[in-house]
This record gives sequence, C-alpha cells and structure tokens, in this order.
Amino acid sequence: MRINLFNTSRLKENRLPWIDYARGIAIFLVLYRHIFEGIKRSGIDVTRYAYLEHANIMFFSFRMPLFFIVSGLFVGGSLSKRGLREFIINKWRILLYPYLLWAVIQVTLQWVLASYVNADRSYKDYLYIFYAPREIDQFWYLYALFNTSVLFAFLLVKARLRGIYQVMLGLVFFFTSSFLSRHRISVGFVYDILHYYIFISLGNLLSEVILDERKRRIYGSWILFAAILPFFVLCQWYFLQTNLAHANYSFVEDFQPFLFLIIALSGCAFMMNISFILQRYKVLLTLRVIGFYSLYIYLMHVLASSATRILFTRVFHLHNPPVLLVLGITAGLFIPVIFYNLAMDWGWWWLFSPVKEKKKNLVGGPGLPAVPEPAAIQNHAS
Repeated sequence: MRINLFNTSRLKENRLPWIDYARGIAIFLVLYRHIFEGIKRSGIDVTRYAYLEHANIMFFSFRMPLFFIVSGLFVGGSLSKRGLREFIINKWRILLYPYLLWAVIQVTLQWVLASYVNADRSYKDYLYIFYAPREIDQFWYLYALFNTSVLFAFLLVKARLRGIYQVMLGLVFFFTSSFLSRHRISVGFVYDILHYYIFISLGNLLSEVILDERKRRIYGSWILFAAILPFFVLCQWYFLQTNLAHANYSFVEDFQPFLFLIIALSGCAFMMNISFILQRYKVLLTLRVIGFYSLYIYLMHVLASSATRILFTRVFHLHNPPVLLVLGITAGLFIPVIFYNLAMDWGWWWLFSPVKEKKKNLVGGPGLPAVPEPAAIQNHAS
C-alpha cells in the first residue's frame, strides 16, 4: 500500500486553492494554541518564553472567526444545491456525526489514561458533549458550526431573512454573547451560536464578491497586502497589550466587542489576502494539503500531539517548550492525515461519516473528480 499524502506535484485546480490555504493557516493556528496550552497545563515552565505566549494571545483574535467566515461563503450555494432538508442532513454527516463520535473517543481515552494526560475526566464529561462542549477541549467548534449553519439556513429559508438582515441579527447575537461573558452567565452551547453567527452571516453576505473570479488578482495583490499589513499589525498590537494589561486574554473580546470585531475582521482579511497570494504563486502547497484535511486534523490533533508530548517528556525527558511545541504541531498535523488515509484504506470509514464514502483526494480520482475551476465552488459548498 502506497500513501502519497504530501506529494504536491500533481495538485490540480479542481478546488478553490485559496480556501484550502486559508483553512491550512487557521488549523495551524488552532494547533499552536491547543498544543501550547497543553504544554503549560502539564506543568512545564514557559515563563522564559514570553514570545510564545504573546503569539498565542494574538492568534486567538481571528483564527476561529476565519473558519466561520470561510464556511459562510458556501452556505447559499449549498442550500441552492440541496434544499434545507438535505442541507441539514449533509451538515449532520460531515460535522455532527464526527463531533459526537470523536468527542466520545477522546473523553474515553482521557478517562482511561488519566494518570498520563492533563484532562480530569468523569462520566459527567459525556453529558457535556451535548450541552457544554467547551468543557471537552477542542470539539466545541464542530458543534458550534453545525448549530450556527443550521440556524442560519433555517432563518434564510423559512423566515426569508436575507443579506444585511442576517448580519444585523448576528450583531445583536454577538453583543449579547459579550454581555453574557462579562456577567459570567453560562448558557452552554448557545453562547457559541450567539458569538459566531455574525461571522457566518458576513461570509454569506460577501460570498458573491469574494468568490468572483474576476477579482482574484485584486485579492491576491501585493498592493492590498501593503494596505492591510499596517492595520493588521496595529490591531494585533492593541489586542495583545490590552489583554496583557488586564491579565485577561479575552478582555477585548468580552469587554470591547466592537473593537474585537474590527480586530478579528482585519485578521481574517489579511489571512485571506495571504491565501490568495499563495494561490496566485502556487507556493507552500503542503499548506494547501493541510487545509484540505483540516477537519480530520481538527478531530485528532489533541490525541496525536498529547501522545507526542507524553512520549518526549516521560521517555526522553525533554522539557523545552519551543521544541515540544514544534514536535506537537508536527505530530498534530501529519499523524491525523496519515491515520485518515489508512483508516479509509482499511474500511474504517465509519470513523468519519455515517455513510460509506470514497477516500478524499486532492488530485482528482476517488472522492474528488477533476472538474473545471468554476465547479470548484460546489466542492467547497458541500
């Protein structure tokens, strides 16, 4: 059996490459935070590496909004293609099913291996899966994306709430979520719907403009890069310094929600500009592959990186935070991709979908036929 996961020489333009690049950037930043926080929770002293903590704080400002905006770009197309009922079924298949299954797998492993991992699990954590997903590490995002997408689609179809009205509702939701955070009012998974609805609605509103092929050169221009860069740097500097000053890494997000929106959107715009530039020059193709597999990386990266950290700290007595961070990110990116491909070859498709599917492939063939570039939108709209 041959696995050619990162042989990028045969990549074809049968998807929108910039989307894969954007997801690759976002999933890398997700891994950075989760793995760095895991290192800290394991008791390793990171105080000598302030720059790692500062990067962790800054990345926090835009990485999750970027995921929701990118997803929002294709909600309208997916609804037009499938209709509301099939849209919801599809979201159940690609988001909710793997969320439920892998959350149970991770909680069970953490409970069984309690003496080796940072998490302190009990039977209660299985209940958190349904109403408090932020209690079980990274998985809250998949639950939030499913719930937010379904609510958005339902209001779009049944209530005929379109365009700017969805954005206005998203703003009401967003400021409500900040109020709840400031006053420490817990509403479980509802918080994430309120908090991220604005980003999926903005993605939908801007979809026709952002997906306009005639504007690619503009979005991938160095002029746009130079225009956004100073504002991006200023926003990130403010986000970092303000949160540090209040010793609260979510201070801006909770107490200055309007400024947070500006900071988050500037970060998303800059990352999207970089993604278009990468697409334009066809470089860093491995990052594109990582973005393509981002869902499977998201599902398994905590298990892969935690096992790697435990191995190097307990067996090899390595306790250097930068080295552990690099090792953890590397394992968290590549082990899930390898496992996914092996699992599909072994017939373990049920680990990722309730129905049997062909293995996804970036180069045409099974799961992703070679199609003209315009049809790539439908591949992402799924």
